[in-house]
Amino acid sequence: MDIGVIGVNHNLAPISIREKVSFTDTRKIEAINTLLDKDISEIVILSTCNRSEIYIRATNIEEKINVVEDFYKDYFNEEDIKSYLFSKSGKQAINHLFEVTSGLDSIVLGEDQILGQVKDAHEFSMKLGASKKVFNKLFREAVTTAKEIKSTTKISQQPLSISYIGIKLLKEKLNTLEGKDALVVGFGKMSKLAMTHLREEKIGTIYLANRSHGKCGNIEDDFENVNIINYEDRHEILKKVDIVISATASPHTVLKSEDMPKIDHKIYMMDIALPRDIDPKINEFENIEVYDIDDLKIIHDKNDSKRHELAEIGKHTINDKITEFMDWLDIADIDPTIKSLNERCSEIREDTLDYIYRKVDLNSKDKKLIDKMIASALKRLVREPILNLKQVKDKGKREEYIKLIEELFEI
Repeated sequence: MDIGVIGVNHNLAPISIREKVSFTDTRKIEAINTLLDKDISEIVILSTCNRSEIYIRATNIEEKINVVEDFYKDYFNEEDIKSYLFSKSGKQAINHLFEVTSGLDSIVLGEDQILGQVKDAHEFSMKLGASKKVFNKLFREAVTTAKEIKSTTKISQQPLSISYIGIKLLKEKLNTLEGKDALVVGFGKMSKLAMTHLREEKIGTIYLANRSHGKCGNIEDDFENVNIINYEDRHEILKKVDIVISATASPHTVLKSEDMPKIDHKIYMMDIALPRDIDPKINEFENIEVYDIDDLKIIHDKNDSKRHELAEIGKHTINDKITEFMDWLDIADIDPTIKSLNERCSEIREDTLDYIYRKVDLNSKDKKLIDKMIASALKRLVREPILNLKQVKDKGKREEYIKLIEELFEI
């Protein structure tokens, strides 16, 4: 038996295709049952917003990969899907799973969310009986390896979000943001994300100024320390705050140098808008430092480069773990033979004991002693062949030995 993976992901398929072939839990159950009926031994389906992948274990793996490709086309009634599907088998499929689980195949390199999604997908299959000995081992090793990579490289701790980088830079400048007061100008996606990061840093009061006052909605339900102010008061409130974050969609500056009040304390301003919200001349004012997207992009690119360096370290770890798994998988191939040998030994032991007990009158203690002695002798008989068989690296030769053992022992 071999391992394969078939599906679509962000590397090849646009979101318009990915959203058509996503799996709900109900669809997963239907798909798994359908594919199990097609002589596929083990199945795990990983379905996220960026990927829809079916992992399989089966004999004639290339034939079964074609079966799954046809399944995608028929089940989702999408004729063109095959042009977006990718497939891998053997070691490449295993490597793909390890890289996916570790976040090394994600849009955001090293992201954390996929680890839990892989774990959930595996557990779902286990409950259906579709993930057995080999996939249980494979997926657990992938999850364990991902945790090890994240722990040793700290790859996920290199921030890439512009909002997050901006907040971290402000924290670095002030040593802490806890208890500090902030002005946030604008109420778009970037501003909301920045406010979320500020809340995590235990910011004091957030003064929110938005041109359309009513669009702030029930912001107080999500942020207890937000004080919505009139947009016209945005310059005057600067006397009260320690930091400013501006992220509007305005085509011109919203904080103008000519409207600035006198500032007698240190203020750090973060302009994450394009075009810029904050007049560059303000950076020349006493007690004020202004940072814009270009400043943050330098940090972003540095962090992205660092993530790629750490990803290479992670890939080396993955290679080592895959080698270990492949060694285990090779030995796992002889498990049915070992099981049959042990069952044959149990049959011989039971037949022998039955004969002895009929011929000799023994007490309970003697029966237990003889039982242990026969079991031990039979175990010694098969121990060496089993150990030697496990050490044979040549797969073809090992298959010959397995066949010979099965013929000699009639198992």
